[in-house]
Amino acid sequence: MTDATFQQAVLERSHHVTVVVDLWAEWCGPCKTIGPMLERAVAERPGQMELAKVDVDANPMTAQMFQVQSIPAVYALKDGKVIDGFVGAVPQEQIDAFLDRIGPSEADDLAAMGDEASLRAALEIDPGHRAAIEQLCELLLERREPNEALELLARIPETPELHALAARARLIQADVDLATASITATLDDLLDRVASDDAARQEYLDLLEALGPNNPETATYRKALASRLF
Repeated sequence: MTDATFQQAVLERSHHVTVVVDLWAEWCGPCKTIGPMLERAVAERPGQMELAKVDVDANPMTAQMFQVQSIPAVYALKDGKVIDGFVGAVPQEQIDAFLDRIGPSEADDLAAMGDEASLRAALEIDPGHRAAIEQLCELLLERREPNEALELLARIPETPELHALAARARLIQADVDLATASITATLDDLLDRVASDDAARQEYLDLLEALGPNNPETATYRKALASRLF
């Protein structure tokens, strides 16, 4: 992992699985002992976590982000935040205990099952469990039940994936036809109102989300929106 890939490989990935960051350097003797021990221990827990190794000499920005003062230094990140860690050479038993602490919780196990009853049970244990909320919202939107979906999404910080779910929920609330031809016709109709009508502007933005970033119409309508607002 490098400074350039840290955002995607660690911060963004940690919203889906716990990421263990091993900060090391070629000249560090203890790192050469801890590294293989950590790799084996993570490999013994498939699907529970992922390991990202960072050479602090080659990646000073990442080292600075963790305020590294000595190595080896190992940190666990979940949902973009450090949840645990240790510094220095430690025995295998301490590494195992560290990984067991950051491993999947009961709520994680329930969310992984994916059925509605399990997802709701996960949220009883952890009301802000991101994966359970995201999956339950998908089920609710398939049934066209946007109100509860929006209530659930309000519990946790927004990510691009959750932003898209919220947009879908609001459009279902408004009973908007999401066929592409209907989307563009509705965008045309809303364009004259986006500057003065907050609801119209929000619906316009939600429709752009529904079109998706790869649709060539999206860029055209974003430019049209900017021309009306600025």
